[in-house]
Amino acid sequence: MKAHNILLVEDDLDLGSVLKQYLTLENYEVTHSCNGKEGLKHFKKGDFDLCILDVMMPEMDGFTLANSIKAIDPKIPFIFLTAKAMKADRIKGLKLGAADYIIKPFEADELVLRMKNILNLSIHQEASNALEICDYSLDFENLTLMHKKENQILTEKEAELLRFLIRHKNQLVKISTILEKVWGADDYFLGRSMNVFISRLRKYLRYAPQISIENIRGVGYILKDQ
Repeated sequence: MKAHNILLVEDDLDLGSVLKQYLTLENYEVTHSCNGKEGLKHFKKGDFDLCILDVMMPEMDGFTLANSIKAIDPKIPFIFLTAKAMKADRIKGLKLGAADYIIKPFEADELVLRMKNILNLSIHQEASNALEICDYSLDFENLTLMHKKENQILTEKEAELLRFLIRHKNQLVKISTILEKVWGADDYFLGRSMNVFISRLRKYLRYAPQISIENIRGVGYILKDQ
């Protein structure tokens, strides 16, 4: 099983470093950002399973960052970390859709347990819910791309690639990022293989002309849903 990819946005460098080390030991892949603007840049470039956001930060506070992240991926779960114990702040965070809200100081193992609960729930919901794009529905669990004109059985890798592109639709995703997240390695020969998979997906999506997978030569791909 691939390690979960975590975005940690915490401006306290000591706390951020400790949490990153602890989570890495727990087999998570962690990207640490020191402020909200940097965190948003990392989120746009990566493929994250969970975001851990400090509330009080320079450049962009955690609440604003959460709204920006949700605009890109409404389904991404996130946890707020804050030294504030005010009820109004907790309510604001939960209204934004936070999966959890942890008051500092806290034990790192408590954070890990809460993360596991959230990620397990997210995996269960993802397995039971199809991803929708235009007139298509991707049933990832059963490796089926459904359309009223035709249901297409996919290979596991085709399904993984299509799911990744749907999650990042209308965004340029670098070739290296796709290879690392879907194939597990950035390799020249895997890149040539990926081109074949992209051609297959274009064929499978032929009943929706408003969907296109555009190749930005030498850079990456964009799944456009116009």
